[in-house]
Amino acid sequence: MDLFSYNETPEVKGPLAARMRPRTLNEVIGQKDIIGPGTLLRRAIEADRLTPMIFHGPPGTGKTTLARVIANSTSAVFEQLNAVSSGIKDVKEIAQKAQDRIRYEGMKTVLFIDEIHRFNKGQQDALLPFVEDGTVVLIGATTENPMFEINPALLSRSRLFKLSSLNEEETKSVIDQALEDKTRGFGNYEVKLDEDAVNHIINVAQGDARTALNALELAILTTDPDDDEVIHITLDIAEASIQQRMVRYDKAGDNHYDTISAFIKSIRGSDPDATLYWLAKMIYAGEDARFIARRLYVHAAEDIGLADPNALLIAQAAFQAVEFIGMPEARIPLAEAALYLATAPKSNAVISGIDSALRTVEKEKTGDVPVHLRDSHYKGASKLGHGVDYLYPHSYENHYVVQQYMPDHLLKKSFYQPSSNGYEKTVQKRLDYFDERKKKGK
Repeated sequence: MDLFSYNETPEVKGPLAARMRPRTLNEVIGQKDIIGPGTLLRRAIEADRLTPMIFHGPPGTGKTTLARVIANSTSAVFEQLNAVSSGIKDVKEIAQKAQDRIRYEGMKTVLFIDEIHRFNKGQQDALLPFVEDGTVVLIGATTENPMFEINPALLSRSRLFKLSSLNEEETKSVIDQALEDKTRGFGNYEVKLDEDAVNHIINVAQGDARTALNALELAILTTDPDDDEVIHITLDIAEASIQQRMVRYDKAGDNHYDTISAFIKSIRGSDPDATLYWLAKMIYAGEDARFIARRLYVHAAEDIGLADPNALLIAQAAFQAVEFIGMPEARIPLAEAALYLATAPKSNAVISGIDSALRTVEKEKTGDVPVHLRDSHYKGASKLGHGVDYLYPHSYENHYVVQQYMPDHLLKKSFYQPSSNGYEKTVQKRLDYFDERKKKGK
């Protein structure tokens, strides 16, 4: 068989990734927590007792593959739609066929909808009755978080299964399987794959089986056999076949929220290296620099607060730099601000304080301003006693004087409790001084 015409043979037709698609549960690599022996989904497939389900996870994790495996394992008729090119009319046509099958043949219909998140609300609403009454058993696949993209009514009737990217060992198994399979893969050819070459493919594929197989196929098809008919794939060839990692990051989807979450949690956890990694991932993927800067602004107040008052100023400066100079130069002040926040002392006492005060205000039935604190500048205010007994702090020692500032019903209430970190140590000392003065009544 000629190397460059191998895919014209019927049993090995199509790209390698399509040919190597698993046909049975036993051929599936990875996802053991979902379809491993004894798992709920595996038992349901083997017993042919399927219920509506939605597979979600990154590209190349096997969502469509798993749906096809189910198709090969069920006695039901398998119908497939792609949400990008299908509409309500297509759904209703399949539903009508499904109803006829139930009525005349006693057969169920499994409806697989790829990229189901592309269905708008109206399309999902049109699908719902047929899922609800059992006309079709829905299997949806999406790369997005279904909690954000799928109607709650449809979600409540479906079981969610999250598929994960393959680990390095599993990706290696996918490659080995393709090299060994004589019918669908390259088992009929002598292929020598250097260790650093396969490691490069695995690293760049990032757990995406399709990407790994596409790279392997391109490397083999573009490499001439040597005098011994051996196709030798070196690191250089592998690098040419899969040159640049496409960062898995959808600015409108789940990866967007997961990555910014990891970024903020790394800063909160005072890990500068992880902070730079997640920042770099967002920058590399083209995230809006202003979005990153806004999150730094929020974090400076939320997790650092008065432990380091300069943090808010640093975040503000980074935001202004983004607006003033733009990318790619703004990556530097963004990194500087992120590192400052990551290495700064942490405190969320500001949040605790303001949230506690808000809860108090929400619940209180009265909250009159003490008379001596009321505005005394308007005509007739003094006759009402407004501001008459107010003590001006700057007229006293250390610019402080003991007087009542809280409403009567909150005299013993405390909202702000400084941490023992950073500048808040100094704040606590000052508050201790004030407390001592209060005890002495002056």
